[in-house]
Amino acid sequence: MAQFHVIAGANDTSAYPEVRKISVADVFAALRQGLDDFWEKPSHYVFLCLIYPVAGLVLARWSSGANALPILFPLMSGFALIGPFAALGLYEISRRRELGLDTSWQHALEVRRSPAMPSIFAVGILLFAIFIVWLLTAQALYVSLFGPAAPESISAFLNQVFNTSEGWRMIILGNAIGFVFSVVVLCTSVITFPLLLDRDVGALAAVVTSIKAVLANPIPMLLWGLIVAALLFVGFLTLFVGLAIFIPVLGHATWHLYRKVVAPLPSVEVQKAAKPRARR
Repeated sequence: MAQFHVIAGANDTSAYPEVRKISVADVFAALRQGLDDFWEKPSHYVFLCLIYPVAGLVLARWSSGANALPILFPLMSGFALIGPFAALGLYEISRRRELGLDTSWQHALEVRRSPAMPSIFAVGILLFAIFIVWLLTAQALYVSLFGPAAPESISAFLNQVFNTSEGWRMIILGNAIGFVFSVVVLCTSVITFPLLLDRDVGALAAVVTSIKAVLANPIPMLLWGLIVAALLFVGFLTLFVGLAIFIPVLGHATWHLYRKVVAPLPSVEVQKAAKPRARR
């Protein structure tokens, strides 16, 4: 029944967690908590997340040839589409800190032992498929406006984009299409991975719960999506260096956003209530 486990969870049911209403203040509170998690051991987290700016630079270098220039921006912006899956280790660190456990960076790899890994991989494959469709769509848009021939050089490509009517049409249509892809990913994954890491509810229940969370909190979730997009954009402007800070902060904040949106299980509430007594 491994396939059913992926879809419905360990208990062979499709029960959906309770979604709560949150406010804009909760979004900023989650960001502050994410920043607190980051600052607890920032050197470890920056080290852990150096793979993101390094990967970005590799992608930029690989696509710097004329043939790949048209998909350079879609590749970079596509980080936001697969980011929720890539931040699994950060959710685990925040979860461990919440429980008072050791938060050394190597514990980020313990997500591989999660019983929900089949469901996590299933949703990860979904995001990767959306990412590929986004790249193909962006390439098709470029070809429809400029033809199949690659730009002769970087300067020629920039001239195409900014100094022609086709270029501005590509910018407008490309951003509009990208917005649709971003909304789809936001709805299907904003809390999906933290939920699966916390509870093995199955891929279907996790995705449905994420969609319900967005529908129940459209303004806070839209704000969250804009914050993510803005920070990633600044990270790209800093030649990907800023991503080593922004991505871990956003990853930790996503965990806390999940905690605010999804009502905890009774056992979690009992455990949290018992922690202050344990410190006395």
